[in-house]
Amino acid sequence: MEILDILIIGAGPIGLNCAIEAEKNNLNYLIIEKGTIVNSLYNYPLYMRFFSTAEKLEIDGIPFISTAPKPGRQEALEYYQGIARQKEMNIHLYEKVMNVSKNNTFFEIETTKAKYTAKNVVIATGFYDIPNQMNIPGENLPKVKHYYTEPYPYTRQKVVVVGSSNSAVDAALETYRKGAEVTMIIRHSEISKNVKYWVKPDIENRITEGSIKAHFNAEIIEIKENSVVFKDENKHIHEIENDFVLAMTGYLPDFDFLKNSGIELNGNCLNPSYNMETMETNVPNLYLAGVVCGGKDTHLWFIENSRTHAHMIIHNILSHNKHLKTRA
Repeated sequence: MEILDILIIGAGPIGLNCAIEAEKNNLNYLIIEKGTIVNSLYNYPLYMRFFSTAEKLEIDGIPFISTAPKPGRQEALEYYQGIARQKEMNIHLYEKVMNVSKNNTFFEIETTKAKYTAKNVVIATGFYDIPNQMNIPGENLPKVKHYYTEPYPYTRQKVVVVGSSNSAVDAALETYRKGAEVTMIIRHSEISKNVKYWVKPDIENRITEGSIKAHFNAEIIEIKENSVVFKDENKHIHEIENDFVLAMTGYLPDFDFLKNSGIELNGNCLNPSYNMETMETNVPNLYLAGVVCGGKDTHLWFIENSRTHAHMIIHNILSHNKHLKTRA
C-alpha cells in the first residue's frame, strides 16, 4: 500500500501551489478534486473580472499574462489549468473526499472512488460549494438561483437580486443591461464597501436614476411562484411580481467536513483552529490553506494573500517530519 507524504484536498490555486511546493521538496503528493481543476473559478460568472491584478494571482513566480488590467475568469482558467498540465501534476478529478480520519500515525482518506493513506493532509477546499441559505418559504423553488453565470436567461424578466456584494452588483448590472427589470433587496443601508471600486459608482448611479430599483434595510421573507414578499426598513410588507430570484447571499465552507475531520470551530464565525505561522490545525499534521481558513468570514483570505500558505505548510512538514522518506 502506497503511503503518501501529502494528500491535498482541492485543486484550486492554493491547492495547486501546495503541490508545486511539495514537488520542489521531493515529497510524494496527490491532489483530490471533486470537480475540474480550479473548479470554483470554473463556476464563477462567465464575465467576472478579479479585483486583483494578474501578478497578484500568480503562483510559483510563473507569469500570468493578461490583456486587461484586471484578468477575467477565462484567463484565470487558462493560467491555472495550464500550470497543472505543464507540470503534469498528480491530480484525481471528479473524485470527492468523504472522510478524513487519523490513527496513531497516518491519515486514512476515503473518497467516492478509493481509499488513501497519507502522513499529512492539506485541506484547500475554499468556500464556494455551499450557498448561505436565507431559510425562508419558497427558497427551494426552481426560479431561485444561488449561483449566477450569465445574464441572457433573464432578458425581459422581473428579477430580484438579493444582496449588495460584488456578485449581487454584477448580477444586477448585467441582467439590467440585457433587458431585465431588476429590483435589489439589500439588508444593509448601502451598497457594500467591498464592491470593486470601478463598479460601485455604476450601480449607485443606476439606483439613483431609477433604472435599477433598490430597497435598503429590507429583508425578503417569502418567495412565491409569481411574486416575492419583503419587509422594508419601516417593517411594512410589500409583494411584487417576480420571475426569478438571484440570491447572492454568499457561500460557506463545508463546516461539517471540517468538524468531522477533527478540526475545532470557534465563535459565531466558526473559525477553524490553526496555527497562523504553520497553518497546522489542532489535529497534528492536518493543515488548512486558502480561503477555507476564514470560517464564515469569507472575505478574510483570497488568492493574493494566501499564496504563502503553501510554503508555510511544506516548511512545517519538513521541519517536524524528518523521518519522511523522500523520493530521489
